[in-house]
Amino acid sequence: MPEPPGSSDSPGSSEPTPSTPPSGPSGPESRDRIYRSPAAIGGGVLLLAIAGWLGIDALIVGKGRTPWLALAGLILFVPLVVGFTLRPAVFANDDRLRIRNPFRVIVLPWGTVEALRSGYSNEVLDKSGTKYQLWAIPVSLRARKKAARQQARADKEGGEVRPSRMPEPTGPVRAHADQIMDELRELVVARGPDKRAQGEPSVRWAYEIVAPALAGAVLLAILLAVG
Repeated sequence: MPEPPGSSDSPGSSEPTPSTPPSGPSGPESRDRIYRSPAAIGGGVLLLAIAGWLGIDALIVGKGRTPWLALAGLILFVPLVVGFTLRPAVFANDDRLRIRNPFRVIVLPWGTVEALRSGYSNEVLDKSGTKYQLWAIPVSLRARKKAARQQARADKEGGEVRPSRMPEPTGPVRAHADQIMDELRELVVARGPDKRAQGEPSVRWAYEIVAPALAGAVLLAILLAVG
């Protein structure tokens, strides 16, 4: 974990210090840790390749309304595939958690995070009670069962096991998504009280995904209605 930048004045300074704190942050923003789903990215690339092949073929050789239907379908389908597969990501640094979901971008300073919960999906809960899903960190029940089997085998043998990707011994075996959630919980505990990690949550709609998808849906509906 990167060390948090210092923010307090050193004691014993001979020069008087102003009583009013500076308005901006005391140092540069730390580098983001980025969490994404490789499986979702791979699936998205495959779907886009198939859609591009079929759509472009229909545009070139299609007859009558077929090219228009193919165009409308591409305008609707491509943004949705990008939104649900390639776009989702979670960015975490010392000051805040930024969640890029299919249709929204949520920024939560650590001081506003109440809890991170894992069930059938991974979620973050802010102090107002609002819940946000972490699309980029999907839960894999299969990975959890595999980790549980590894841990049970280690307990039976009387030692600790470690995932092959980890160079050093670890504690109990955890699924990859659960390890990420543990890292984020550690950041909440460590950085939540810091004055740089305070503020208000912000939510922005991803119009770059919503607008073309709506345009494609409208165009497709008109073409189907006209017959």
